[in-house]
Amino acid sequence: MLSVPDARIRATIRKEISMGTWDTGPFDNDTAADFANALDEAEPEAREALIRGVLVRTIDATGYLTEAEEAVAAAALIAAQCPEGDPVDTPYGPETPMPLFPSDLRALADEALARIVGDEDGLASNWVNPEDWKQWRAILTRLRAVLAPPPPSIALFDVQP
Repeated sequence: MLSVPDARIRATIRKEISMGTWDTGPFDNDTAADFANALDEAEPEAREALIRGVLVRTIDATGYLTEAEEAVAAAALIAAQCPEGDPVDTPYGPETPMPLFPSDLRALADEALARIVGDEDGLASNWVNPEDWKQWRAILTRLRAVLAPPPPSIALFDVQP
């Protein structure tokens, strides 16, 4: 059970988050848009480190996932470089081209999204409209499907009928 101060803090956080969210896309909130601006302002060689950092901190976080919105945005940027990924085509995303990300970021992004989806007290609890929540969840599911490592192409067992 939450104490009164904890409940007030969570209510304040939810209010601030919902006021800064205008749609369900990965960059459709103030925090993710600010992250995009930080990526634009960073030196090209520092962009990968910014993305890796937000993913690792989300994976390793205990309690409230303070960088969940940034992690969703980072995952979308990584997924955009995958064969089945959708381009990040939004006025709120980064304006400068992203470097080619190393393949190990795919697994980190997927793991961060798994943490976010599994955090029932986090971003998932902020949606007031159930349809918006379903759309947001579908976006995260799609990102995870794109980011998931491809199955091995070599047969592990030779099965004979």
